[in-house]
Amino acid sequence: MKNNATSNIRHPSSNILVTGGAGFIGSNFIHYLFRVHPDYEIINLDKLTYAGNPANLADIADDPRYKFVKGDIADRQLVNKLFQEEQFNVVVNFAAESHVDRSILNASPFIETNIKGTQVLLEAARSYPVKKFVQISTDEVYGSLGKTGKFTEESPLRPNSPYAASKAAADLLCRSYHKAYGLPIIISRSSNNYGPYQFPEKLIPLMIRNALIGKELPVYGEGKQIRDWLYVEDNCRAIDLVLQNGRVGEIYNIGGGNEKRNIEVVELICEIMGEKLNKPKEDLRSLIRHIPDPRGAAHDFRYALDCCKIKEELGWKPQMDFEEGLRRTVEWYLKNQDWVEGVITGEYQEYYERVYGRG
Repeated sequence: MKNNATSNIRHPSSNILVTGGAGFIGSNFIHYLFRVHPDYEIINLDKLTYAGNPANLADIADDPRYKFVKGDIADRQLVNKLFQEEQFNVVVNFAAESHVDRSILNASPFIETNIKGTQVLLEAARSYPVKKFVQISTDEVYGSLGKTGKFTEESPLRPNSPYAASKAAADLLCRSYHKAYGLPIIISRSSNNYGPYQFPEKLIPLMIRNALIGKELPVYGEGKQIRDWLYVEDNCRAIDLVLQNGRVGEIYNIGGGNEKRNIEVVELICEIMGEKLNKPKEDLRSLIRHIPDPRGAAHDFRYALDCCKIKEELGWKPQMDFEEGLRRTVEWYLKNQDWVEGVITGEYQEYYERVYGRG
């Protein structure tokens, strides 16, 4: 599969394009597919922005089933060439700008990748038909919940940040291409993922790294925002089930059933890190600093997903207990400090100062 595709057009049972596969969830998904479907062939198209890291897949870089292509999903010429040459059976679109805070600082990259890029992929899938196109989305498209209730797949889309709006727009594009052109689209919407290979701008890896080096732990407001946490491998398993057996034209919510206030998560990280580093958890908790929330009304209070559909139709349910998953995540980051430091670039430092100050 390392050969030039123009000279070796293949027709395997599952020739898959994974976009954004060098990112957090995408790289975990590729690893998962190769574990459970050893006959699959995967091409990974990734732009390698700050959050994409080829080191995430270094262990399979020379695997004949795997091919990496550096490129932008919004590059129509490149995308069409790949679809023509590779004759994909399946597309799984992870590629996205994904951080709310960054979207508030500058929405343009989110519009370019999340909306335009998705449309380019959809057009290519029309021209070079695929059996399934799985769009990876987020619970943030639904907006914010109050203290009770859960979002179902029928809930209205009420995004409150440029990131969420761009993902909602992409979802609607996918719906329209299914309705207008019969494209075999399925959409998955997951809650907050956590686990190995997550870029350290996100809450859990940010807190792990800062606690490790004795740096302040910045928490927006009182930290009472509620998120539902989903271990990344549980999400990968769900997406695979959607890919195998999901109904075309449908949406599937994927949630972990682990609603936690942000401050609870941070305090639990301090407890686990204290055990691992042989430090009093009180010393680590003293690093917590409550800061003004730059998101304002864009910071949704609570997310929670009703996952009855995927449980009843596909037999999926999350397997990872939150505390156990968090312990595994902490252990991974402690064992892979070189990976973490390798992605902490000058751009990240500048971003960190802009958002949190007093870096």
